[in-house]
Amino acid sequence: MVASGDMTGLDQLIHPDAVFRSPMAHHPYESAAAVVLVLSTVVQVFEDFTYHRQFATGDGTSVTLEFSARVGARRLKGVDLIQFNDVGQIVEFEVMIRPLSGLQALGEEMARRVGTELPTYRAE
Repeated sequence: MVASGDMTGLDQLIHPDAVFRSPMAHHPYESAAAVVLVLSTVVQVFEDFTYHRQFATGDGTSVTLEFSARVGARRLKGVDLIQFNDVGQIVEFEVMIRPLSGLQALGEEMARRVGTELPTYRAE
């Protein structure tokens, strides 16, 4: 999906109560709709996106994916920490990104694209 940029069917891979932990937000976003919105948007924002390494637990329910990308002139590196349930749905997706300048560029672009929509998915 990431390689093609076609996120069709992503919603079927996400548990309805999935949690997304953003490197830009203090509180997680708690819903499949939030996870789908973020992931569908970020694949459009990232340029030169490449996965480098992956690590998984023996049972495959926890996966860490190392990646690099560019947002405009800013390069960044990050990891996706993904937790699956016993039927293979994503139940938690956490992202960590460095350096700060890359994270800021990503945050600004994501806010421009979904800033008015995403806060509605925030758990109180």
